[in-house]
Amino acid sequence: MPNNYSPSRRSLLSLLGVLPFAPGLLNSLAKNQANEPGTGLVNDNPLPARDQFAIKGTFLNAAYTHPMSIGSAKNIKSYLDFRMANGKAADTIDQDRNTARTLFARLINADADEISWVPSTMAGENLVVNGLGLPGTAARIVTDAYHFDGSLYLYSEMARQGADVKMVMPKNNKIELADMDAAITSGTKLVAVSLVSMINGFQHDLKALCDIAHAKGALVYADIIQAVGAVPIDVHAIGVDFCACATYKWLMGDFGAGFLYVRKDRLPLIKRSQFGYRQLKDMQSHVFPFDAAGNAPFEFVQGDKTRNYFEVGTLGNAAVPALIYSLNYLLQTDVDNIQKYRQPLLDKLQQELPKLGYQPMTPTESTSPIVSFALQGAEKKLHQKLAAAGINIQLYENRFRVSPSVYNTMGDIEHLVGVLS
Repeated sequence: MPNNYSPSRRSLLSLLGVLPFAPGLLNSLAKNQANEPGTGLVNDNPLPARDQFAIKGTFLNAAYTHPMSIGSAKNIKSYLDFRMANGKAADTIDQDRNTARTLFARLINADADEISWVPSTMAGENLVVNGLGLPGTAARIVTDAYHFDGSLYLYSEMARQGADVKMVMPKNNKIELADMDAAITSGTKLVAVSLVSMINGFQHDLKALCDIAHAKGALVYADIIQAVGAVPIDVHAIGVDFCACATYKWLMGDFGAGFLYVRKDRLPLIKRSQFGYRQLKDMQSHVFPFDAAGNAPFEFVQGDKTRNYFEVGTLGNAAVPALIYSLNYLLQTDVDNIQKYRQPLLDKLQQELPKLGYQPMTPTESTSPIVSFALQGAEKKLHQKLAAAGINIQLYENRFRVSPSVYNTMGDIEHLVGVLS
């Protein structure tokens, strides 16, 4: 591994307690460019972290795709230089993949053995659904209208194949816990929700929802892509059974790399639905010269960790060094601090935009990273003037979404309010 491939030495010192592997990685961590501009971590750059990013204009659309930091981009460049130089990457990248897995587990208070790599959030949700044998029978699945649209399609297909799918509808910009309680019957097998909704930032009380579901014998899956890295998550305290996310939003990573969490005591409930070499703990051949004799041509021993249930074959590698940097950054910055820094920016929008005639869609007490407003013909009415002002928010036909992050300031919010006035 090249010496400049990994995050800063400061990150090493903070993580010694959670990295049980890779002495080669530790050596490279100790020799990198920690003091170069754009690669310092939070101790060097308090919020707002504007110098960590190379953003043009006023970017208030992190819920769509979070800009990659300069430090993460440099880590990817170092990895590509390593590959271009014909480096033997297999052992090195496995070490780094374990490092990133451990950092993510620490971020959500999980055990590293409870985490599997997946290519996307939807891939993770499909693996859970298939692993539980759904639809199989007419078992009930409960979801809500604020869940991710790809997931809503998934459950519409489950319904078409015989599952009893109940969709809870929003009231007053919320999914009421009482309505979820009423929908979760004793025959419910799975409750599937987005912890933070991409539509309006509504955030479930996930612990309360899990308590209700578990009392009735149901399991809970949460899509956490709009939550992890933006709001504090403690999966062990919450008691959620399964959750998944890609890493290109609030984890500040890249496409093609995601995580699936499965609570350790729920793993025996899962049946493998895909098979590949990454699930194996050992393989013995009895076919080729000098092989030991055996009763079958090949013998396979499956691993018993979460990754041995869901990982199949080749995984994308370039996103991993970016994640080592960004996860390190999030842990050092502390997601709670990020949330506290961001909240006044969101409160300002909640206070000012309704005065201008924009209909609020987000609960006023929300502390998620998203606020949304309804406006008939929003995309047609707002696109041109926002583009002219260099402002990037998410526009839909009849609504818009604003999602600031660590690089934004109150000045960015005031600029948006001024243009929308």
